[in-house]
Amino acid sequence: MKTVTEFPRKVVEFPDMGIVMPDGCRLSARVWMPEDASDDPVPAILEHLPYRKRDGTIFRDQLTHPYFAGHGYASIRVDMRGNGDSEGLMDDEYSEQELQDACDVIAWAASQPWCNGNVGMMGISWGGFNCLQVAAKRPPALKAVISLCSTVDRYADDIHYKGGCLLIENFGWASTMLSYSSRPPDPLLAGDVRWRDLWLTRLENQPFLAPLWLKHQHRDAYWKRGSICEDFSAIQAAVLSIGGWHDGYRNTISHLVTNIQSPVKGIVGPWIHKYPHYAAPRPAIGFLQEALRWWDRWLKNVDTGVEADPAYRAYVMDSVRPARWHPDRPGRWVAEQEWPSPAIRTQSIELVAKGGKPAIVASPQICGLAGGEYFPFTFGPELPGDQRPDDALSVCFDQPELSEAIDIVGAPEVEVRLSSDRPQANIAIRLCDVHPDGASELISYGVLNLTHRNSHELPEALVPGETVSAHVALDQCAYRVPAGHRLRIAVSNAYWPMIWPSPEPVRLTLSAATLSLPLRPLATGNEVTFAEPEGATPWATETIRAANSERHVERDEKTGIVTLSITDDFGEVRDLAHGLANGSIARETWTIHADSPLSASGKTHWTQTLSRNGWSVRTETSAEMRSDAQNFIVSARIEAFEGETLVFERNFEERVPRALL
Repeated sequence: MKTVTEFPRKVVEFPDMGIVMPDGCRLSARVWMPEDASDDPVPAILEHLPYRKRDGTIFRDQLTHPYFAGHGYASIRVDMRGNGDSEGLMDDEYSEQELQDACDVIAWAASQPWCNGNVGMMGISWGGFNCLQVAAKRPPALKAVISLCSTVDRYADDIHYKGGCLLIENFGWASTMLSYSSRPPDPLLAGDVRWRDLWLTRLENQPFLAPLWLKHQHRDAYWKRGSICEDFSAIQAAVLSIGGWHDGYRNTISHLVTNIQSPVKGIVGPWIHKYPHYAAPRPAIGFLQEALRWWDRWLKNVDTGVEADPAYRAYVMDSVRPARWHPDRPGRWVAEQEWPSPAIRTQSIELVAKGGKPAIVASPQICGLAGGEYFPFTFGPELPGDQRPDDALSVCFDQPELSEAIDIVGAPEVEVRLSSDRPQANIAIRLCDVHPDGASELISYGVLNLTHRNSHELPEALVPGETVSAHVALDQCAYRVPAGHRLRIAVSNAYWPMIWPSPEPVRLTLSAATLSLPLRPLATGNEVTFAEPEGATPWATETIRAANSERHVERDEKTGIVTLSITDDFGEVRDLAHGLANGSIARETWTIHADSPLSASGKTHWTQTLSRNGWSVRTETSAEMRSDAQNFIVSARIEAFEGETLVFERNFEERVPRALL
């Protein structure tokens, strides 16, 4: 990445600008703007997050926000209420309070003497979600958004449920937020006494969100609120949607470009859950330059040509050897002027011969261990590995060797006819690229809770032995399968630890299956190009402990229990400007027996540390999830230390009935 130090306008920074909400709650904002903005007002760009601007997102903030400011914007990074250096309490993700606060910040920014009245909003993940939801509320000053790694459907395409199946990440992310939000404000900003009162109040009111999310197992009003797919027409701001093929949120770009009526463009690269100017697998792109083109057009009314850009720009990845991490991903950029594209044809492939013998799907519960993380973000061993271990536990439909290469661009789909011997069953379908030597690389996958085959809102129990039809949508992808390789469609009824298992072992009888494959004419090279990545001066730190990620699978040959252990040590660094040191370690353990779905359990343990000079705090949060045939059982604990003294502790425990899950 090229570091830019000279900008058209000189930048001034305000590390703790207070923004007081109508109810009196003070939000803390870090703001960069041109030094002469009061004399020559500029548009504002808002990023509104719970992830702590002082020590959480600071690495990417340093690259991004001063860059925008130097090009004539007031770039505002706000800590949401109840997090970081802001007052107040947070009770859930994307609450009405959170969205109203963002609307109030937008109105505040637009009224400032240094602002020209036009505001944009951007963000990745949480920030990508809430900028779309805020746009649907139509605050008058909001003219454009850039949403990365986000979703249009809070139920069906977030970390909670997928195809009506319970994602393990539902529990994992609740554990993460329990840890993230357990940290205090920085005493240097909040004051020597006040920081502690804010911290203890925050801890006393800290929610553990897993039980709440588990209580909404179907697509009810809880999930519909904030899901912009309920009314795409509500968004009138111009939307640039960006995502990555190695991220869990890869479907949103297509949904937005297909459905939004306001100006909208989409870009999908080979990346994990990161901003694309420093993301991997490479190639990264000049995201900040691309963003400036968007902001300049919609916030400054400068003709930058963005309206003539292709509707959908996607990176078609080449076939590579399966690996848990790829620093680079060869391929090429393709461009579609409209999306869905009339250039893409659908090829139908019958997987089960008509009149032939049905396939019996009865996977061991350990099938899925090669699947990787739902949304990788550590630049570590989190990608799907060689699929052969999972293929061996699945029913596989191998296609003939390809005589010529094909480009798969879009969302593959599978129509199935099957029966189940249990009233609840899941199905997982993977599309794989099989190399000549047998190595199997994951292209895309989809899962479906078969009781949701007709509706996520009103599921219906299966009648054992009765044949039903179901549609399984696989994730969007862009992938070149070379000549000499084969396609494999692998079907299982377990996918651990991506989804929680059915309460009983299941046997599916698959009598028909048809794959619909979206094929694009073979690209001969890059159809569009991007500038090389740029950024402002990187965050200046001293490394106290280096980051490290590890992933281990162990099988106890005596008990048959298989354990996946994950340790993500995010390291510890000291900020050279304000002296705050922060460190973080996440540990996860997922266990299951191949023959027993009720043996499934997950445990997490997070450690967070903050220190400066003689002051230090630490939080330890742990959580556990298991189930019986009727209930999910979740528990958690927070411990907070000042120095080595325990100053707060709290336990959570709740049972939530299973509902066709």
